[in-house]
Amino acid sequence: MTRVHTDPRVRAAYAEGGGIYRIIPTAVAIPETVTAVQELVRQAERDGTPLIPRGAGSGMPGGNVGSGWVIDLSQSFRALTIDPQRRSATAGASVTWAQLDDAARAHGLRLPPDPSSGPFATCGGMVSTNAAGPRTVRYGSVRPWVEGIELVGTAGAVRWIKRGQGSGDRFALTTGDRQLITQHFPRTRKHSSGYALDAFAASGDEVDLFVGAEGTLGIVTAVEWRLDPIPAAVAGLTLGFADLAALGEAVPFLLGLNPSAVELLDRTLLAFVARAGGDVPEGIEGLLLVEFERDQAAAARGAVGDAVRGLKHLTHTVETAPDRAGLERLWKVRRLASPALARLPETRRSLQVIEDGCVPVARLGAYVAAIRAAAAAREIPVAIFGHAGDGHVHVNALPDVTQRGWEAGVRALFDEVTEAQRRLGGTPSGEHGIGRLRAGVLERFLGADVMRLFARLQRAYDPRSIFNPGVILPSADWSPLAHLKVGDGAAPIPDDIAHRLRDIERNAGWAAPKHSLADHKPPATGH
Repeated sequence: MTRVHTDPRVRAAYAEGGGIYRIIPTAVAIPETVTAVQELVRQAERDGTPLIPRGAGSGMPGGNVGSGWVIDLSQSFRALTIDPQRRSATAGASVTWAQLDDAARAHGLRLPPDPSSGPFATCGGMVSTNAAGPRTVRYGSVRPWVEGIELVGTAGAVRWIKRGQGSGDRFALTTGDRQLITQHFPRTRKHSSGYALDAFAASGDEVDLFVGAEGTLGIVTAVEWRLDPIPAAVAGLTLGFADLAALGEAVPFLLGLNPSAVELLDRTLLAFVARAGGDVPEGIEGLLLVEFERDQAAAARGAVGDAVRGLKHLTHTVETAPDRAGLERLWKVRRLASPALARLPETRRSLQVIEDGCVPVARLGAYVAAIRAAAAAREIPVAIFGHAGDGHVHVNALPDVTQRGWEAGVRALFDEVTEAQRRLGGTPSGEHGIGRLRAGVLERFLGADVMRLFARLQRAYDPRSIFNPGVILPSADWSPLAHLKVGDGAAPIPDDIAHRLRDIERNAGWAAPKHSLADHKPPATGH
């Protein structure tokens, strides 16, 4: 069974996601079974209708909005089974990371990659973007933890694609293709920029083509995960640095100690945290929050001691935490960041325009400096944070949307920081995906030949181009700032729907069913 909505209010409720766009879909479909998804795909192929698979809608780069049919997979695919003997879990596409982790913890297990959006990040969405998080520095993104994917593909065919079962018969790499991949793919610690042909070339597993494909090769309806035992002990510390060069020098040293997380809070973000009541040290350019997981408490505390001694010539401030309770206290400063940004006035919107770049770790300091300089030149405040251990930086641009010409300034910021990513040997997406936002710049990083290889792969699995067109492979009229959710050009939607979407954005309320936003119509007015 599928609930199909063409009511303008419901369509408006699905016009926005976690990023910068507002695109009103033609319709919204909420399938309740895999068979219903199959029927939707077959109908779309007959009609030539684009399908936009969507989980909670929290994704930043615009892969969850579009002008076709939005397929809401966040509601009905909730089956979850934990197999403690095999250390595995089978989860429907609607199951969130938090729900999976809670169920696994009862058996002393977990899914180590832990996206910050875990309370609402769905299994389908995590696979589609090759999601990551703070612990990626030790455990990698979700890719190596995916054992299998249930997928509805072309002609509505449904199948399980399992790791270790080979590459299938639809797509193969030639020797020349492999040379292109070796020459042009990024050498960053992680990336989620286009189809993972590098991982596919290394593994020969078809499953690697679908992890990070952003719903462009088919619709994920279930995932089989590999789980890991929860470490017995954890300890950590925060390190404050008086300059970016020292911070950048410290990260490679910390990586040598095998941390489970190395998080960056730049001074641009710490200023907002301080306003929200956070205890922020004075005179620092940035903080690193560092965590060590070990099998024994003495080993975790020993790693903290090694970090303190090894970096004492670089650090301005140091605070240690010998156990989980101490770490919770240290990480409070990180958790204050989002509420602080949520309290911005309506005139200064947080726009995730350049929010996912990743560079080689040795160039992290140079990248942060480049972002700051580009933002200062255009008088656009920014808040910078991220996963320092991977050279991965998130940026919230905070333009004053009441100022004439603000869009041009944001576009210039986008272009200049994108060029800095390329110049520094980086990639435009570390964990959120390319989406619509970055599709048009991908060729600058990978080259035209790799983009043609991407197009060949896409045709092999989606010859009718119905699955999320315009994502990864750009549309002919691509522009990063088209269809913004703010500004004079924003598509009109009912005021009450816009208000509720804004509340979701401010409060990270992505777990709410979006169709429910249209349930209560505003009172009628009259005389």
